[in-house]
Amino acid sequence: MNEREEFLTWVYTSLVEAERAQFDGDDGPRRAIWSREEPVSVLGAWRNATSRDELVEAFEVLASSFSDCTGYSFELISFDVNGDMAYTVGYERISASMDGKPRTFTLRATQVYRREGGEWRVVHRHADAIG
Repeated sequence: MNEREEFLTWVYTSLVEAERAQFDGDDGPRRAIWSREEPVSVLGAWRNATSRDELVEAFEVLASSFSDCTGYSFELISFDVNGDMAYTVGYERISASMDGKPRTFTLRATQVYRREGGEWRVVHRHADAIG
C-alpha cells in the first residue's frame, strides 16, 4: 500500500469514526486524532479556535450540542499527500440532533494533516454549512 492509500484508509476509518462520534456527542475520538503540537486551528461552522486549549474547549461545547447521530458520510472531492503533510477537501453530510432538535445538514470541509510519530493528526479545519 502506498502513502496515498494509507492516508485514505486512515481518513475513511479513524477520521470518519471521530467525526461521527463528535456529532453523536462524544468529542474524545476527535480530540485524539488532532495534533497536540502547536500550531492548530479551526475556522468552524459554529466555533473557531487558534490553540490546543481553545480547540479542546470548542470540541467540548460542540459535542454538548449534538446527539443521536443517525448518519455521517464524507464525500471526498480532493486530497493530496506530500511527505508528512496532507489535505482533504470534501462534503460532510450529517443527520443528528442539535440542541435536541433533529437536523440534517451538509458542511464543506477543508482539513490539513501532519504526520507525527508515524500517525496522521489533524492540524487545521475550515468548515461551513451549505445552504
